[in-house]
Amino acid sequence: MSFQHAIAETLMITGFVFVMMLLVEYLQVRSAGLVGRWLQHGGVVRTAVVTLVALVPGCLGAFTDVTLYTHGMISFGALVGAMIAGSGDAAFLMLAVAPKAALGVFGLLFVYGLLVALLVDRVGGARFYRGTACPDGITLHEHELSGQPSLFRPPRLRDVSWPRAILTVALALFVAGVALGLLGPGQWSWVRWILLLVTTLALAVVMTVPEHFLREHLFAHVARRHTPRVFAWVLGVSLCMAGLDAAGLPVATWIGDHRALALAAAVLLGLIPDSGPQLVFVTLFAQGVVPLSVLVTSAVVQDGHGLLPLLAESPREFVKVKAVNAAAGLVLGSAMMLLGW
Repeated sequence: MSFQHAIAETLMITGFVFVMMLLVEYLQVRSAGLVGRWLQHGGVVRTAVVTLVALVPGCLGAFTDVTLYTHGMISFGALVGAMIAGSGDAAFLMLAVAPKAALGVFGLLFVYGLLVALLVDRVGGARFYRGTACPDGITLHEHELSGQPSLFRPPRLRDVSWPRAILTVALALFVAGVALGLLGPGQWSWVRWILLLVTTLALAVVMTVPEHFLREHLFAHVARRHTPRVFAWVLGVSLCMAGLDAAGLPVATWIGDHRALALAAAVLLGLIPDSGPQLVFVTLFAQGVVPLSVLVTSAVVQDGHGLLPLLAESPREFVKVKAVNAAAGLVLGSAMMLLGW
């Protein structure tokens, strides 16, 4: 991989991740009220819904489940399963660089997370949060969910704010880059059509959502907080691998001969409550450096920023969840590696 190719690939990946984050943020806020109604079910159905919520790319699904746990609405096992299923921002990157593999990994994470959740509750009993629960319950910001303008009804030009203008221009440039073949596939294919479709939808969202939602969720949260970090991690890994390739160092061969060390690294780095470490493993998997077993292990143990609210509320509960997930990741990853994956 040349340095020029690494930069172009980073721009394409970051753009796609930004678009998907933007759309997921919009859909999750719009449908926030559904979670409470779904959780009226019990047993396997309830646990499956909680796991499915965390599976949604990004950290909001995991944040939702942590909030439900600290409010005494879901069990410890359900939270463990949810954190196994959730991958934070790394899920967006998986969809960008290896969409087919990503769908398989997501399906495996859901099934495995659900099984571990049921097992934990069965063995240890369905215990609930033992810290100090919030007495006010879960508050939904209804003002963000009502009064949304109709799709494709942009504000008047004189009323366009600078955050909306910046996001609109950035998305328009990304659409042009994809359409001209400067970013993404060089030939017309289903991948290019998908990129154009989702980016056009994101552009419609940016042009029509209320100003508060655009500033607080799309600009401050997605554009300013998450996107630069994704860009930095992907570019750093890509440039590093390009440099190692240029130097003729057999990194892929070394990792292939020491897969157990790569697996252990995936477990240890997954304990960090951040998506950054897994972005490394996703990028290396897409480049054929690490096997699927290492990617899955990292995905099981790592949960993005999802557990940070729990760390703030109860460090002891945080450690317990991470310990169970590390063991679960090591078991599944080792089994997959023994099978040659």
